[in-house]
Amino acid sequence: MSEWHRSACILCESNCGIEIKIGGEDGRTFERIRGDKAHPGSKGYTCEKALRLDHYQNSRDRITSPLRRRPDGTFEEVDWDTAIGEIAARLTDIRDDHGGDKIFYFGGGGQGNHLPGIYASATRRALGIRYRSNALAQEKTGEIWVNSVMFGNYVRGDFEHCETAVFIGKNPWQSHGIPEARRTLKAIAADPDRKMIVIDPRLTKTAELADIHLRPRPGTDAYLLAAMAAILIEENLVDHDFIAGHTTGWLELIPHLAGVDVEEMLQGSGVAEAEAREATRVIAGSESVAVFEDLGVQMNRHSTLSSFLEKLIWVLTGNFAKSGAQNIPTALIPLTATGLAKREMRTPVAGERIISGLVPAATITEEILTDHPDRYRAMLIESANPAHSMPDSASWRQALDQLDLVVVVDIAMTETARHADYVLPTSTQYEKAEATTFTFEFPDNVFYLRPPVLDPPDGVLAEPEIHARLLEAMGLLDGDAIGSLNESLNESGEEFGMNFLSMVNSSPDFAGMSPVALYRTLGRKMPQGMESAAVLWGAAHRLAMSNPGAVQKAGHDDGEKLFEAILSGPVVFTSEEASASWGRVRTQDGNINLLVPEMLDELAALIEAGAPQPDPDYPLALSAGERRSFTANTIFRDPEWRKKDAEGALRVSPGDAGRLGLRDGQLGLVTTKAGKVEVVVEVSETMLDGHISLPNGHGVDYPDGDGDRRLTGTSTNELTSIEDRDDFAGTPWHKSVPARLEPVTVE
Repeated sequence: MSEWHRSACILCESNCGIEIKIGGEDGRTFERIRGDKAHPGSKGYTCEKALRLDHYQNSRDRITSPLRRRPDGTFEEVDWDTAIGEIAARLTDIRDDHGGDKIFYFGGGGQGNHLPGIYASATRRALGIRYRSNALAQEKTGEIWVNSVMFGNYVRGDFEHCETAVFIGKNPWQSHGIPEARRTLKAIAADPDRKMIVIDPRLTKTAELADIHLRPRPGTDAYLLAAMAAILIEENLVDHDFIAGHTTGWLELIPHLAGVDVEEMLQGSGVAEAEAREATRVIAGSESVAVFEDLGVQMNRHSTLSSFLEKLIWVLTGNFAKSGAQNIPTALIPLTATGLAKREMRTPVAGERIISGLVPAATITEEILTDHPDRYRAMLIESANPAHSMPDSASWRQALDQLDLVVVVDIAMTETARHADYVLPTSTQYEKAEATTFTFEFPDNVFYLRPPVLDPPDGVLAEPEIHARLLEAMGLLDGDAIGSLNESLNESGEEFGMNFLSMVNSSPDFAGMSPVALYRTLGRKMPQGMESAAVLWGAAHRLAMSNPGAVQKAGHDDGEKLFEAILSGPVVFTSEEASASWGRVRTQDGNINLLVPEMLDELAALIEAGAPQPDPDYPLALSAGERRSFTANTIFRDPEWRKKDAEGALRVSPGDAGRLGLRDGQLGLVTTKAGKVEVVVEVSETMLDGHISLPNGHGVDYPDGDGDRRLTGTSTNELTSIEDRDDFAGTPWHKSVPARLEPVTVE
């Protein structure tokens, strides 16, 4: 008999609450999916993508036994004891021979799969792993760095209450990222007292709703944003009282912005001056402004500088720590490091800047494909597919094959797993307790620990169990400490808490292993399938001690009560006033820091360089990864989930199509420095001349009904280059890859 189960979507950071009706002959089919009206964040909202999640859960390329590579490159099944024992021995040997810093960790969770990253921290600590990375390092690290220097924390916009919403390189109609995205966009568009400004080269679904749509040429956002910041100075549109009371560095900043030639910068961006001035005046005249910058600028030229300029615009107009503006939400588990870094880390070979502990994604293969003595020699990859999702897939395949050891933890035989020495099968996100740390809502912030809706198949283990077994096999988990904690847990929860905190405070080594220690003790008292939630006990107590007012206002007396509430389902875990954001500004003087010398140097270089000129060999800008109605990250490996555009057409403007002699539906050849591919052309009015785009989520091969693997669509990272990346943060230019396009002649 079919049953409904509460859970959440895992396809984007919003993680909307859903209900899943499970049935089918095997009792494992997601027969129907609908929005969960009782979820305090999404309130029943969901998009069309969540309704297809059965294609994730019941994928045909699922693996259910540990795999070991044979000398001939094929794989054989082995038992868990063999796999764990051999991996533990090989990791230990590499650590002893070369140092733990030569073992690289990549991953830590997908869009809704973040608890494994916490348990992995124990394994990293035990082995002395120093270098790590994940998908954020090809997207958000430039913005993370700017936030850390200006605010000492991560900042988000309140779009539910704002007077004016600004989206920069962001199309929430398709990519979401804000609560109830389409409902919120429609509400703003329908209200005559509210405004929406979109900065995007494409005429997106979001841009169609906007009051003002600024269309800079791809890769020129920094020119437009520099001009808008300068207009604030030129027209005296800044909030002087806010600046005087809450910022540092204003007087020193003025000449840098006053020196910007507005007309020249706007010529560089291709945006009309009247339009840029109108948008700037709307922002300055609004009571509250919420801003969201996303991959359109963060995977583009001058991305870190764009993040800095974007924040200057809303800071100088006083849009912080108030309803409808930018705020700093609480975090049950911090997603990134906050505060000012005491020491700048660099990568061991190329010397690239490491931001928030993450090695730039575009530089990782450079740290492997070398004979440098400090090169990475092994890699542990968890819930990630860098051979497909990171820049220059060809270099990733080569790098993985050069490593002494590659261990992949995943549910499917991914492009990365095929280059591993060992593949360890894990539970899907619907077969274990799981959660996301994307908790960005304000003033009421929501956390959702999703219970499993299915039992895992025989032969797979959840990631916490894998990490616990690895530590035990290496002899690095203190058995006496675990025994003592279990004894105190049998006496009382209070006794357990006191004993655990005493061990954490008295032993740095135990503190590093504490996630796995919680799993091996408190986890055993949890209901079946909920064991991985044990680590949230510590997080709940930490938050209740550091921010008791917000926790209590949300209805939780203390950390224990908060933990109990978390176990019961989606919960508002903090509630506070907008002014609370000031208490989380972690700069040296508690003010917003306007003077960022590194970015002012970048601004000066931008001004000196003048308007960008296209490369005659690659005159077009390719957006490698456009969000569309039926695209998602590649945890959707089964192409049958798409109802349309199965192959992922290349979108081209009518002007470019006419100039190049291309027709709708014709084959075109896209060529970049990294590779070339034939694609079906779609002539689209949404595109600017000089701009072409391919969708994200395509280009994975998947077994058909006969077991033969079939490639569907284009893997965009066969076309991207690690050379084209932000000079400061190392984030790749995925949204403006230099390219050329020509018709394919069919004989």
